[in-house]
Amino acid sequence: MITLYTSSSCSSCRKAKRWLDENRIAYKEKNIVGIRLTRDDIINMLKFTENGFEDIISTRSKIFKDSNMDTEEMRFGELADFIIDNPTILKRPIIVNDKIMQTGYNEDEIRAFIPARLRQTVFCENCAENCEYKNSLRECMSTMKKAGAH
Repeated sequence: MITLYTSSSCSSCRKAKRWLDENRIAYKEKNIVGIRLTRDDIINMLKFTENGFEDIISTRSKIFKDSNMDTEEMRFGELADFIIDNPTILKRPIIVNDKIMQTGYNEDEIRAFIPARLRQTVFCENCAENCEYKNSLRECMSTMKKAGAH
């Protein structure tokens, strides 16, 4: 199950939700301002990061700038508590499932959240040149070209 950490004022969050809805991908939304984050939420976000907290904290946020915090010097618990008390320090949206995590909305990268079997079907991965999908696509394109020629 995908967890989508959002805030209502975030346009990238709205884009991510719209994309997931349009692609009929189930997700659980957690508005970071409307609910109190837990340490489990923080751990869930960090599971697949390459650079730990650096990947989820927005250094451009007012809270980060005003706090003069040194994330390198803080222990996990201190930093987790700071995020729980100041959730708007997080980049948004944060999209997590059981295998990957993405911050922000990127139309190409969000496709990784399409289940593998569906991705193989939709993008026709690992299929023969003469598959039903590719044949239908060719037929559709041919019909469109003919209609445009008149």
